Amino acid sequence: MSLATRFQRSLRVKVMVLVLVTSVAALLLSAVGLVIYDLRAYERGSSNDLVTQAEVLARASAPSLSFNDQATAGKDLSVMRVRPRILAAALYTGDGRLFATYVKQGAEVPSFPPSPGEEGYRVSGDNMVIYRKVVENGETIGTVHLRALYVPWDRLSDYLTILGVVMIASLAIAALLSGWLQSTVTTPILEVARLSQEVLDKRDYSLRARKMTDDEIGALVDSFNNMLAEIGRRTDSLRLADQRKDEFLATLAHELRNPLAPIRNALEILRLAGNDPAKASKAREMMERQLLQMVRLVDDLLDVSRITTGKLAVRKTVLDLQSVMRDAVEIVRPFIEARRHQFDMVLPPEPIAVEGDRTRLAQVFSNLINNAAKYTDNGGQILVSLALEGNFAVVRVRDNGIGLAPDSLANIFDMFVQIDRRLERSQAGLGVGLTLARRLVELHDGTLEARSEGPGKGSEFVVRLPVSYSRVDEVGVRRAGSAPVQRRRVLLADDNVDFANSMADLLRGRGHEVRVVYNGADAVQTAGEFVPEVAFVDIGMPQVHGYEVARRLRENPATANATLVAVTGWGQENDRKRAREAGFDRHLVKPVDPDEITAILEKY
Repeated sequence: MSLATRFQRSLRVKVMVLVLVTSVAALLLSAVGLVIYDLRAYERGSSNDLVTQAEVLARASAPSLSFNDQATAGKDLSVMRVRPRILAAALYTGDGRLFATYVKQGAEVPSFPPSPGEEGYRVSGDNMVIYRKVVENGETIGTVHLRALYVPWDRLSDYLTILGVVMIASLAIAALLSGWLQSTVTTPILEVARLSQEVLDKRDYSLRARKMTDDEIGALVDSFNNMLAEIGRRTDSLRLADQRKDEFLATLAHELRNPLAPIRNALEILRLAGNDPAKASKAREMMERQLLQMVRLVDDLLDVSRITTGKLAVRKTVLDLQSVMRDAVEIVRPFIEARRHQFDMVLPPEPIAVEGDRTRLAQVFSNLINNAAKYTDNGGQILVSLALEGNFAVVRVRDNGIGLAPDSLANIFDMFVQIDRRLERSQAGLGVGLTLARRLVELHDGTLEARSEGPGKGSEFVVRLPVSYSRVDEVGVRRAGSAPVQRRRVLLADDNVDFANSMADLLRGRGHEVRVVYNGADAVQTAGEFVPEVAFVDIGMPQVHGYEVARRLRENPATANATLVAVTGWGQENDRKRAREAGFDRHLVKPVDPDEITAILEKY
């Protein structure tokens, strides 16, 4: 690998080069600056010294020039021999004539100029030359000329030697600093990078980087480790969720096939029963039970969707909790009796009122009682009790079934978790009942908790709901056969031919006049001709969908006042909202209870 490639890919090399280049650049710039400064200082010092010597010599030579005494002037110049740097000296008269000279012994000095130069100094090669005027009583009577040795290079070489030693020592210190930076900065970062690649390769999120310092790099390592921990937790959660999803889909397929099998058998029984009313009645009852089971499964799936989207809602009224619990028991009583359980329910004599949704609370208690019956072996004991404790109504559902392990108590209310997945445990359900029950209780400002002394020792589920001191709402109950059925004109529009025809047969059997169509365009045309009082319209139909059918019927004066009912498999809150906006009066979700159809026709 080339040096350029290593520099591009290696953080260690970059840090080392950065430190060394910075140090070398700083040292070189400092050395150049110091050398320039020293040369200038040396030049200033030499020139100042030479100027001083020339000034002294000018003062001393003034009398000799005044009296034209060359011998004395020569003696004055010879004093320069005590200055080893002075190579030559000369004295010129006021008219520029060479008057006296001095040359250092052994020095090779070029001939003196015939006349003095301009006052001041200049550097010429290895010499510094100066001219200084001799002034007496304000009159220039002569000029002093000095030539001195000017060799800054010897001083510069010594200075550069010192700088070289300093630079080598500085680079050594920089190398040590680079090594320290490698261990405190580069090494942790490279460790994080290496560990990141190892985590990607092994998918092992339990690995952790080693923290070496408590500074920002240490904070980076902590953040990286925390990120790995969070990713690990989320990965485990996703893995568990994926596992539960697979189990849920397998369970869903199993639970849907269970009721489909007896329904298919019942259809065959009906075909073979002929004129045997007992066999036909028994087959119909079996089909009705299994159909209700499938409806319950589909409703649970819809409730799961509402939980995950945060759209699960309750419609609260003040109600008698004892009557709600009786409703719940009636829902699951056939299953309890089928398993031959000993069932007891203890209710207080005085009514306890709570503010809640009657249907949803009955769903909570029926789920809990159904679980108790499901996870208790045949012939077990189930006790349901209601008591007033302070400002809370407390419902307890206790059984002597399989019980719960301590670790199960923590996740028993999670989605798709099932208490017992053994194959011999039939009708295990979808694993959403307890999740749904807890969420519904929380929507009623209550709590739901599970208790158990361990496997094989039974379990207890405790529901706490705040008591209401308002009067229980009066709810009228329609009783079958309480009023005669009035004949209505009914339009059925559905592309499911079997559903439309079977529903039409039911309504005709109850005395209603029915027209059936199988697409939206025919629904609009037939409604204009037939002018129905009530129209049951599917949403997803060919040619014209149900929402558009409702809008067109509302726009037609002949059908504008008809009761429009959406009958569809779409049951989310958003679907209900769209139905209302399109003009529907009611929204029914398939499979439809025939009693609901009857109630709508009677209310009209």
